[in-house]
Amino acid sequence: MAFGNPTRYLILDPYRVEGGLTEWDESVSKASVVYGTRMHNLFCDNCHSHVAMALNTMQYRGKTNWNMVVLAFWMFLFGRYVGFCGLLKTWIPFLVVVAICTTFAVIL
Repeated sequence: MAFGNPTRYLILDPYRVEGGLTEWDESVSKASVVYGTRMHNLFCDNCHSHVAMALNTMQYRGKTNWNMVVLAFWMFLFGRYVGFCGLLKTWIPFLVVVAICTTFAVIL
């Protein structure tokens, strides 16, 4: 993994796919074949795009307009942490940057 192990995950229901488990598996495989040939790009073509392609292919929840922004929004609102360490790995860097900026703002 380019950025380490996952710290959050989103629970999706395979039964929200019209073709059921078979369609779920086929769509994930198709998206993996496509993304196996692409170069990972942090801003445009990343793991969120890979998942969005799979969800669009399987028409998850009857939708075909999944994208990385929608998935990031879902992860922020509905994602679960893999554990307490996942929560720390997610928020500690942000809080350190905020603390440093606040300290410099107070000093200056």
